[in-house]
Amino acid sequence: MAPQGSRAELEFGGPLGAAALLLLLPATMFHLLLVARSGPARLLGPPPYLPELEELWSPWALLLCLTWLGLQAALYLLPARKVAEGQELKDKSRLSYPINGFQALVLTALLVGLGVLAGLPLSALPEMLLPLAFAATLIAFIFSLLLYLKALVAPASALAPGGNSGNPIYDFFLGRELNPRICSFDFKYFCELRPGLIGWVLINLALLMQEAELRGSPSLAMWLVNGFQLLYVGDALWHEEAVLTTMDIIHDGFGFMLAFGDLAWVPFTYSLQAQFLLYHPEPLGLPLASVICLINDLETISTATGRRLLVSGWWGMVRHPNYLGDLIMALAWSLPCGVSHLLPYFYLLYFTALLVHREARDEQQCLRKYGLAWHAYCRRVPYRIVPYIY
Repeated sequence: MAPQGSRAELEFGGPLGAAALLLLLPATMFHLLLVARSGPARLLGPPPYLPELEELWSPWALLLCLTWLGLQAALYLLPARKVAEGQELKDKSRLSYPINGFQALVLTALLVGLGVLAGLPLSALPEMLLPLAFAATLIAFIFSLLLYLKALVAPASALAPGGNSGNPIYDFFLGRELNPRICSFDFKYFCELRPGLIGWVLINLALLMQEAELRGSPSLAMWLVNGFQLLYVGDALWHEEAVLTTMDIIHDGFGFMLAFGDLAWVPFTYSLQAQFLLYHPEPLGLPLASVICLINDLETISTATGRRLLVSGWWGMVRHPNYLGDLIMALAWSLPCGVSHLLPYFYLLYFTALLVHREARDEQQCLRKYGLAWHAYCRRVPYRIVPYIY
């Protein structure tokens, strides 16, 4: 039997793929930040210019990122309305998790509101996106290194199934330890939904406020993007307990892939539509806005996290209808930006690739979990995400 993390089980192209992604992911994020503010706003093609180090590095941006992480960590440690237990681990134990993410969102909103009333120049935040993204990337690299070093002394029972291949680059990227903690503070669970998602809506709000300063009032398109994405983040944090059943928590180690994704990629890439609208205003009438709202409402496809294989309703048409809902939602976020540029649709393209890859991982997990029953289910429900297409 091959050991855990053997070459046959390596993902993302193994060590070479992991090394490439260590460079490609930050480079893609900075490319998007640069082209969103450029005149042509071309997704495909070189960036308008390559920023000098002086434009990227700012000690104030680093201090702001660290302050933000400190604030969210403090809110994480506040008494929770509920404490939930995670999935059973290798040693038969279960970890406890505070369910107070929505509380953190509300308290953050109150603090930001008070800050704005006191003169906090939130609308200046969009001009700092490049140095903030650079600081967040630096934090992600250093944090991932510390996580890797911590995992070297972790017991074998604490390691993730796929993050202990023996190759340092691959393990640094994927993450060796499944649930790295100091006392009761769970680093992966904290980063999964807190600083990145709340930071995302804060950046969106700052972009909306700057547009109001530039043009007198925010556009309808900007309002829609802010509203849709705030609804998404609020819903994710309200149902925070659901994240305990996701592959990120129960299977993946905590390394650069998740750390960079949570702390840098999410806030600075997912806010791309709002960034685009600030520099490329898009007129949007009420009839089309109403249609887009209806498309966004279609995202409310029910999901299931139980152990039964459902073959009725949406789950009888495709094996992952929740992924179909995510793609419909991504389309609704992009449509307020019009159809003259491909750039605002990057999230839809990226998310399609992400979900196809995640679906393939889900298939392997379900096959191991359900065995022959999964083969029977696949014959009954042949389509994976999109009915009659894929």
